[in-house]
Amino acid sequence: MLYPPISHYLLTAPLSRQIDQRTIKETGIDSFTLMEIAGFSAARSIRSNNPELSHGLYFCGKGNNGGDALVVARYLLQHDITATVVFVSGTESLSPDAKQNFKLLQKFGSAQTLTIRKGWDEVDLDFSYDFVVDGMLGTGLDSDVRGDYVDAVKWTNEQAAKTFAMDIPTGLHADTGRIMGTAVQADQTFAFGGQKQGFYLNDGPSSTGKITYCELPFPNRYKSECQTFLLDQSWVQAKPQQPGHHKYASGVLYIIAGSEGLTGAAVLAAKSAWAEGLGAVILITPRGLLSVYEHNLPSIIKKPVGESSDNHFTKDHLPEVLQIVQTKKGAVLLGPGLGRKEETTLFTNHFLAQNTKDIVIDADGLWSLAQSDQWNKPEQSQWVLTPHPGELNRLGDKVVEDSYERLNFARKLSSAHKITVLSKGEPGIIGTSSGKCYLTNYNTRYFARAGCGDVLAGKVGAHLALGNNPENSCAQALLNGKRKLDQYLQDATDLPEPKNFI
Repeated sequence: MLYPPISHYLLTAPLSRQIDQRTIKETGIDSFTLMEIAGFSAARSIRSNNPELSHGLYFCGKGNNGGDALVVARYLLQHDITATVVFVSGTESLSPDAKQNFKLLQKFGSAQTLTIRKGWDEVDLDFSYDFVVDGMLGTGLDSDVRGDYVDAVKWTNEQAAKTFAMDIPTGLHADTGRIMGTAVQADQTFAFGGQKQGFYLNDGPSSTGKITYCELPFPNRYKSECQTFLLDQSWVQAKPQQPGHHKYASGVLYIIAGSEGLTGAAVLAAKSAWAEGLGAVILITPRGLLSVYEHNLPSIIKKPVGESSDNHFTKDHLPEVLQIVQTKKGAVLLGPGLGRKEETTLFTNHFLAQNTKDIVIDADGLWSLAQSDQWNKPEQSQWVLTPHPGELNRLGDKVVEDSYERLNFARKLSSAHKITVLSKGEPGIIGTSSGKCYLTNYNTRYFARAGCGDVLAGKVGAHLALGNNPENSCAQALLNGKRKLDQYLQDATDLPEPKNFI
């Protein structure tokens, strides 16, 4: 299991509202106090990290998002940072907490330090401001931004001044990460009480800027319904590897791969798996391809099957392959470079129905699986699927068009079949049999390039063979691949070939 810290829970808008309301009703901490803590946290961060600031422009809506901005203005006023506060759609019908904070702010400011504008048409757009605070529209937005808010967003994005968003940038959908007509492009977003799922989907990363989690006194148990989490190396820990007495006691991965013209995929996967510290990597391949692997994989054990004229798998190879994978305890990787011949597809699906070992299904293995109307998964076998977006589409009956849909489909697919799905793309998504999903917060597009998927599959298979559970194996593979890529890129300007950072 993966156990993320509370700061890495990704909340939807409905769950955020539920947590907020339960805290107010069940703990006795009122909404005004929550707003005070949120605004204070943001103000402290702004001031401590930007000591040069002297005059801020605060765009406020009528809801609690505007109230958060008013609290920030009040605290920064205390440190001689002048405030111009603009209520984009006026001060009528402010939320109770925003209204109270508006009254409070006026008691702290003076004519020299605080300017109030009660409409977009009152703003002096030619004045130079050090920074902008976006407190216009919050997580409740479910339709396109309209009216004067459109102009305020456009003007904000045209400024060189830093922009700080309260809880979420105006115009960004909290769940999908889609831009609702237009959206603020923030330099920093302060996430109050929980990060939002949409921060890491679709347009979220380009809208939020740096994300700062601001803790609020929400009881952790109220977040137990959260189903999406942020994956990064700050909390994912590798299972300690215990050296074995011999090579077969230190993790064994069987790789079933290769066909004529596609031998490179098996080479990449085998080298990648070997680099993770396994005791043995055993490549099972048609005998006609053996000479290729003898030359390129000296450290890898080769187990050829069939006749010397065989250059792809057929159903005739099935008994021999099943016998080989049962020889030693370990895991299986199936798919790199298998090809898509009809007889290979038949071999693949019959193997999957009879194999009882934990298995990673990649590349052409996924192609074969997609051709089957029914997945015959043995109960003893844990499956990990590693599709890129095109392969994911083939596994369903609907085209997945963006990362929000990809998240939902990965969740549905993994929970329905009780498998683990590592959906390649940006973000990388791990879907688990429980329905929980994990998103990466760093660039994973590289693994969608030709050959790089084989590298990733090799790493997933290696960690599965080392005794990690499926979701942890996926997490380790993504993070180890990132570490090695980062190390390579320290002195490089272009993306490397996969063989260079295996």
